[in-house]
Amino acid sequence: MRISASIYSDKKRDLSETIQDLAAHHVDLLHVDCNDNPSVFDDIRQIRSWCNIPIDLHIITKNPSKYYDLLREVPVEYVTFQLEDLEEELVIPSDITGKKGLGIITPTSVESFDKYGNFDFILMMATVPGQSGGVFDAVNFKKIRDFQHKYPSKSVHVDGGVNGEVSFILRNMGVHTSVSGSYLFNAPSVGHALMDLTKRNVDSQFVVKDFMIPLSESPVIDENSSVLEVLNAVEDGKLGFALVINKSADLKGLISNADIRKSLIRTKGNLNQESISEIMNGKPLVIQETATVNDLLQQIKKYSFPILYLPVVDSGNKAKGILTFVNLIKGEI
Repeated sequence: MRISASIYSDKKRDLSETIQDLAAHHVDLLHVDCNDNPSVFDDIRQIRSWCNIPIDLHIITKNPSKYYDLLREVPVEYVTFQLEDLEEELVIPSDITGKKGLGIITPTSVESFDKYGNFDFILMMATVPGQSGGVFDAVNFKKIRDFQHKYPSKSVHVDGGVNGEVSFILRNMGVHTSVSGSYLFNAPSVGHALMDLTKRNVDSQFVVKDFMIPLSESPVIDENSSVLEVLNAVEDGKLGFALVINKSADLKGLISNADIRKSLIRTKGNLNQESISEIMNGKPLVIQETATVNDLLQQIKKYSFPILYLPVVDSGNKAKGILTFVNLIKGEI
């Protein structure tokens, strides 16, 4: 996941000092907030003379068309327009370069992106736009999942309340970019904050149930499913496994691609020779829904083998959802 440093959140230094510090620490992007103020393009011109870090421009305006000529004169790598403030239609001319994004606040539905299918990404404002130092609203975890399901080829950027813990969760969810402002500049140093945003040991505020894939969105089969139903659930779920539960939602086990492969070997290609209980792993590793992020990390560290997914259960072993680590593994490579 890329870190986009919100340059105007540094209230202690002039712009040149801030940019030099960020460049020295190899930050991925420079986030420039434009609250209907065209003069920020003068800053962008200056920044271009100091470094070659990509610019991540976020424009809040009623009339986006008044910025099109400026975007032609001063091209940026990423430009986002905030949806809720628009009073004229947002149609960015094709000759304006860079990736295009749509910014939305927490109450706005991800379906609002439907009109902007030619855009490259969505920017989810997880706190109140323009208010530095806010707390990340956990409802955005579900919004991220909903957007990824609806628009799998588009990227997700997140702005607001991103600390070390939230950064870990967002990396695990496959978020492309997170914007960091006050957290980055209020730390003892930029380097210290960047390490916090990328390290694996984090302080915990959220618990697993805040960001897991809930049972309603998980690949699930029951104990009496046919082999074909098992194969379809694993294939349609696109996660490489399916949970096995009974009518009371008790977790009975898990069937993964590896379990199916082992069954094929045992039965010489005839899966129908084995029951669901024979194919499945009846004692999968699980995580409690009330576990913190640190609890989760400590549990994973106990095992010498890689953990790709964990069923989530409550204290009564009722299935509640799943956690997968595919996106986190991709991001760490």
